[in-house]
Amino acid sequence: MNLAHVPLAPVLRTRATIAHLDADAFFASVEQHQRPSLRGRPVLVGGVGPRSVVATASYEARRFGARSAMPMELARRLCPSSTVVVVPRFAAYAAYSDRIMAALREVTELVEPVSIDEAFADLDAAAGPGTDLAELALRIRERARELSGLSVSIGLGRSKLVAKLASEDAKPGGVRVVDPDDEDDFLLAMPVRALSGVGPVSAARLDELGVRTVADLRRQPLDTLVAIGGESGGTNLYRIARGWDDRPVTTVRERKSAGAEHTFDADLHGRAAISGALDRVVDSALARLERHAVAARTVVVKVRLSSFTTLTRSVTLPRPTSDEGALRSAAHRALALADVTEPVRLLGTSFHALSEHAQLMLPLDDDVVVADEQPVPDAAGPPPPPVPAGPVRATAAVVAPGLDVQTEADGRGWVVRVGDDGRVAVRFETAHTGPGYQRWVDPEAEELVLVAPLGPDGEPALLAEPDDTER
Repeated sequence: MNLAHVPLAPVLRTRATIAHLDADAFFASVEQHQRPSLRGRPVLVGGVGPRSVVATASYEARRFGARSAMPMELARRLCPSSTVVVVPRFAAYAAYSDRIMAALREVTELVEPVSIDEAFADLDAAAGPGTDLAELALRIRERARELSGLSVSIGLGRSKLVAKLASEDAKPGGVRVVDPDDEDDFLLAMPVRALSGVGPVSAARLDELGVRTVADLRRQPLDTLVAIGGESGGTNLYRIARGWDDRPVTTVRERKSAGAEHTFDADLHGRAAISGALDRVVDSALARLERHAVAARTVVVKVRLSSFTTLTRSVTLPRPTSDEGALRSAAHRALALADVTEPVRLLGTSFHALSEHAQLMLPLDDDVVVADEQPVPDAAGPPPPPVPAGPVRATAAVVAPGLDVQTEADGRGWVVRVGDDGRVAVRFETAHTGPGYQRWVDPEAEELVLVAPLGPDGEPALLAEPDDTER
């Protein structure tokens, strides 16, 4: 091994003043907070179609083996019949997230949201020399509960790496402070798969070498790690095995893409059906792009075939644009490049190379640059159910379990299930009413309307989209 390539240890802070806050079973916890009848029961948040996956499982559901990213059908088989399945309501989750982040921002301005349910915070300026860091973390945890009504876990370390591992160790609802002197005792016994820089492929190769804990990883020479993960990946493994992470907490996150994807209940056959379905996915992706008030230059289409083969094709325009027609046309050209001949189970569209500055696009096809087989990360998931801007009549065709509805006689409730006869089972309750009653509503006989979800303050939440899939 060439010792000149061995990385030098960075200068790390001397106190555990980087915090990582993670809301516990976030989506499911919001559902249980807003719907009192769900408290203490297994709850699965995700799609309700035959190919849907679990976005979040409540802790009650996790006891039966349900977990995030599991096929919903499997999770329902594992859980008891009392389990409730609801679709995601991102507007509600965003409102709760704002309250949780506010608890951190009351202590420090240096807050870096990582996803809708977790964030890093730099507490160095807020914690004087005599500050009890565990007590400070407990105050933040209790303030987050006071503002949102939800349980959060908080980990403190001298780096982002250790703080995140500490919050995971504190779950659910706990606080864990890892002082620099205790860092090795905390890290070395951990499974190597717990480290964020270890993916499934590298974990499997490390396992072949008998590397199963962080202590095992630390004993490996750099050249061995480079052989496993390449120059960059191997060096990163060498660093994280020693807890070397000097990344600062940053308050600005650059949005790199906006998109949507959808898994269909039945495979799509034929170009016309696939093209029509793509338009609907493009609509959702365009809505997200518009909400962020940015333009895009590259349009990527993702196609998953019935054989589970995934194709990605992209079209890069000569300049950024927010013109709907130009972006939609580019999506259809990317789909044509995929030359799909098999049935399709999933379609996705994402916009990349985002810019705050848009230019008018003219229909000059010769001006288009095509990048074939461009790899892109999976989108956050299927488009969230729409949040109505005003009253929308709820029928069996437009409602799904978990959506918010209202009748003139009963007030606000949520959809429990939709009957084969078109009637809708609604439970009328909110976070402030206690467990409510349930009855069947016939939308043909009385008015049932979709309404916006509520935030933790009981006010209607504004439309929002998932920033990242909750874990």
